[in-house]
Amino acid sequence: MNKTPTVPTVADPSTLEDWTHMLREQEMPIFSSTVQTIHDIIGDERKGAMDLATAILQDPNLTAKLLKLSNSLYYNPYRKKIVTVSRAIVILGIDVIRELVLACSFFEAILSPRNKRRAHEEIAQAIHAAVHAKAIAVATGDDYPEEVFIAALLQNIGRIAFWCFCREQGERLEALLADGHIPQDVAERQVLGFKLSELDVSLCRSWNLKGLIEEAIRKHPQVMDPRMRIVNLGCEVVGVLKEKADPKSYDACLERITAITGQTRDEVKQSLRTHTDAAAHIARQFGAVEAAELIQRKARRFAEEASTAIAAVPDRKELQFQILQEISGILSGGTLDISFLLEMVLEGIQRGIGMDRTMFAVLSPDRATLREKVALGWRRDSPLQTIAFPLIQSPPNLFQQALDSREGDWISSDHDGRLRTAHDVAVVGRHPCFLMSMYSEDKPIGLIYCDRAYTGQPLTEEDFRAFRHFVQQANIGLALYRLQGR
Repeated sequence: MNKTPTVPTVADPSTLEDWTHMLREQEMPIFSSTVQTIHDIIGDERKGAMDLATAILQDPNLTAKLLKLSNSLYYNPYRKKIVTVSRAIVILGIDVIRELVLACSFFEAILSPRNKRRAHEEIAQAIHAAVHAKAIAVATGDDYPEEVFIAALLQNIGRIAFWCFCREQGERLEALLADGHIPQDVAERQVLGFKLSELDVSLCRSWNLKGLIEEAIRKHPQVMDPRMRIVNLGCEVVGVLKEKADPKSYDACLERITAITGQTRDEVKQSLRTHTDAAAHIARQFGAVEAAELIQRKARRFAEEASTAIAAVPDRKELQFQILQEISGILSGGTLDISFLLEMVLEGIQRGIGMDRTMFAVLSPDRATLREKVALGWRRDSPLQTIAFPLIQSPPNLFQQALDSREGDWISSDHDGRLRTAHDVAVVGRHPCFLMSMYSEDKPIGLIYCDRAYTGQPLTEEDFRAFRHFVQQANIGLALYRLQGR
């Protein structure tokens, strides 16, 4: 009988397949999950901005980093204040948000206190090349410069991941490279049994990365795609800006950039200086502080670094006020996008009030079941798992009671146990929670539920008032939507 092969531990990968599995499943599961989620949403014509926002909001760390970067001068040069993910998608566009989500999750996966010098060098080169490649793409009028950014950032994804998680094998390879007598690819094969460029391709295949990203990773010499030339130019810039770069190589690189952008030589030189500073700043925003210092070693300091962020992360009350202002703007702004409004209301409750789990559930056509429509913060065994609550009329359960009340319910953990059916307890537990119904033409169509199931922080009267206000705004939006004949 054949034995099932054992999965290698983090400490002992010995083949290309071992390394691919370890990086994908054990060291970088956050990035693996994000890549799959983004791929599914972007590739499904039935899904749109609301689905993307919902996916981002499941991860508080990702949400915070994305909003911080959305307010940076690099991504938001017109300084439009962005306090919600929904607003970020509207202002910056899905393509930019896709870039930010992939980049943020990538750096969240690879950055750690154990990163050593070689890892920081690889990260610095990747960010530096990505920023320059995107700038060149913009100058050439490329339709999707964000894709160029990601392709340049991830083209050496295996190499970067290896140096972030290499341990003993990395020390052996570092020693061989430091000796200087063995070419890099030979040293890699001697220590690992494969070249790191092969790990790039293996991870690309494993994560199902497509399009320009795949082309950049595979590095086919016969590919003459003009956009690949831009990615390669971004990488070339990093090489020529190194401390001991050949002046002839620098001049040749300038000529290639002027040829495809139409810029003058002086304009290109100024652009290189500007975007080197921008790359260092973006590296810091991603949390790659050591990489930022490496990028700026031969560049001037970013003089206005402290002033580039539009605002610090607002406190909870300020955030509630800002989100409610945006909701008011939506309600008074003409034709109403009800999905966008509901997404913003859910985000306002989740982040503005500080809830761990928030859900908008709608009544089934037979009005016998509440089914999840949008859910933020729920920990699931499977991304395909959805939440549903059968309604019980006599005696009413927790959710039936909430549907019958327009004022909202605040349920404590020791509230009348008869309201919580065994199914309800299995799905949401016995946590204190807020519930409030959503109405259309004086009939309940669903409700909004929220709790602090993970942190266990107590709910307050102020929290309940804020919750009711957000849901009331959603109900006003539903009424306006109906009047517009939708």
